[in-house]
Amino acid sequence: MTDTSTSTPASDTAPTARRLLIVGPPGAGKGTQAARLAEGLGIPAISTGDIFRANVSQSTELGVLAKSYMDKGEYVPDSVTNDMVRDRLAQDDAREGFLLDGYPRTLAQVEALDGMLAELGTALDRVLLLEADDDTVVERLIARGQESGRSDDTEETIRHRLHVYAEQTTPLVEVYEGRGVLRRVDGMASIDEVSAALTAALQG
Repeated sequence: MTDTSTSTPASDTAPTARRLLIVGPPGAGKGTQAARLAEGLGIPAISTGDIFRANVSQSTELGVLAKSYMDKGEYVPDSVTNDMVRDRLAQDDAREGFLLDGYPRTLAQVEALDGMLAELGTALDRVLLLEADDDTVVERLIARGQESGRSDDTEETIRHRLHVYAEQTTPLVEVYEGRGVLRRVDGMASIDEVSAALTAALQG
């Protein structure tokens, strides 16, 4: 006799999206939300900064190569960054899902990421876009700079960073929106409200 009482799949209650990318302007709370979301899903939050630091500190082949560029004050080439991300996504803890933060930043990196995920037989489930009003972000970052004593958080510097972010991100947003995987979330709500909205964006 077949027992059907426990046949309801776990996916009925669990979020369906587990291979994620989060994007958002400086000051939108992306780091806080990425950490919360990844912990709640039990998946690794993967940022390019963390990958670079790990490779450099462990003196991996890629880390040594990246450091040779950084020591000269040069940008690390996409090819090196892509290889680091490819290596990280292939690790066991990312097999059931991951949350990317800070990569991809360019259309060339989008194409590279597509190839990596295709090699792993998967693709991004969701791209989560934290939206924020520029003036509110400027006020928030200036206040944060004053609290921490950071003199580089001037309005001019912050607005330049926001301009660069918009230039870099707009083409990516258009690509992922065209694929139907982009979800927009108001990043100016309270931390808990943003977390709830992000979690809801993973469903269906």
